[in-house]
Amino acid sequence: MLTDIALLCAGAFFAGLVDAMVGGGGLVQVPLLFNVYPGVAPATLFGTNKAVSIVGTTFAARRYLGRVDMDWKVLSRAALAAFVASFAGAATVGLFPPQALRPLVIVLLAAVLIYTLKKKDFGVLRGEPAHRPRNALALLLGAAIGFYDGFFGPGTGSFLIFLFARCYAWDFLRASAAAKVVNVSTNLAALAWFIPAGAILAKLAAAMAIANLLGAWAGAHLAIRNGAAFVRRVFIVVVLLLIARLIRDTLAG
Repeated sequence: MLTDIALLCAGAFFAGLVDAMVGGGGLVQVPLLFNVYPGVAPATLFGTNKAVSIVGTTFAARRYLGRVDMDWKVLSRAALAAFVASFAGAATVGLFPPQALRPLVIVLLAAVLIYTLKKKDFGVLRGEPAHRPRNALALLLGAAIGFYDGFFGPGTGSFLIFLFARCYAWDFLRASAAAKVVNVSTNLAALAWFIPAGAILAKLAAAMAIANLLGAWAGAHLAIRNGAAFVRRVFIVVVLLLIARLIRDTLAG
């Protein structure tokens, strides 16, 4: 039992570290929970994951906001739309199997990867965005990614970072900071469903949350210290791992 908790806490630390930089912490945390507790209901494991993740994500967001200037008009609209849409996505899971989205998500992630590799300066240098309705775009972006996170989830942070960098010409450091704010909103929406349903292993979540918070501190520190070019390289690696995982899951299932 103690060995299992130690393993999960180690995974939570690493998940927090990666997630604080470019998202993708679920790549580590969710499979570990399912491997250690195969007999527990999936909803409870997903709820536990969200309860752990929101602690590290909130801390990372605060750490970034002390060092990175943010466009709060854009962020507040994206976060609000994401909260509502994430709850709606979670509520509609039973209407359509989320696994059916895997092939489409793989294609989208591959497109994100190709674009990022092709544009050598993408996300490294901050530029001026093309003229477009910034606030309306933030609502649309938040709603789309929020619904996806509530309905399916893998790659949410990576999609957010890419879209903020692409649509607003932000560098990867600023886009990652913005993604954390929106991620807090989507996690809150998920917990609004999981907590009343009692779908959380509270004591385990508390132990893992401490480890996740420490990992988030380390990840945010590395990102801020090393800058956008470093975050871009980590982003590419995480997107590659996401694609590999989704391909494996598709072939296995």
